[in-house]
Amino acid sequence: MQVKICGIKTIEAAQHAVQNGADLIGFVFAKSKRRITKEQAKEIAQIIPGHVKKVGVFVNEPLDSIKDIAATVGLDYVQLHGDETPEFCDAVPYPVIKAFSIQSKEDFYAIRDYKCTYFLLDSPSGKYRGGNGTAFDWSLTKHLSNVKGKVILAGGLSSENVSQAIAEANPQGVDVSSGVETDGEKDLNKITAFIREAKKATTIEKDRDHNDKLHTS
Repeated sequence: MQVKICGIKTIEAAQHAVQNGADLIGFVFAKSKRRITKEQAKEIAQIIPGHVKKVGVFVNEPLDSIKDIAATVGLDYVQLHGDETPEFCDAVPYPVIKAFSIQSKEDFYAIRDYKCTYFLLDSPSGKYRGGNGTAFDWSLTKHLSNVKGKVILAGGLSSENVSQAIAEANPQGVDVSSGVETDGEKDLNKITAFIREAKKATTIEKDRDHNDKLHTS
């Protein structure tokens, strides 16, 4: 299970997430209370080891600006949370994670037009695109068989519900921001707990699949 800790603003939070097993670190460059500059992100990125991937979050950002920020910071993925078209995504010279807000199964239809590395399924937009701390109906993901292995689940996740979310949606990864914060700032204890529960849930699912195969063989 890939675990992404998003909205990182400090070296301390980044180091803690990495030390506890995070697979991806997210920097927000869109309008948000977690927004940071490319210079700040570059400084943090320098302490992130190569096996942990760096993700930049953008909302309707011009392509030239995305390229500039990605090159400055050394991003591995570009995450698009706005109204970007399939053609725009294809023009981004980095692996793309395209975010979609989910309210009903009809919201999945648009995904068919995109050819992205991952699809991030998030709760409906609030004040900002993403990071609003609310969950959607995870059972809706059963309508997404055509992108199996490419789904990252987001929206309202925390250490208390991430194992249930993984069991219901069977995603490739999980993404958390507000769910590991206290009073709007990253909480190191919550980061530890979230990563532990997400990784533990993956082990439980693997054991269950193995037992099912034994019983049917």
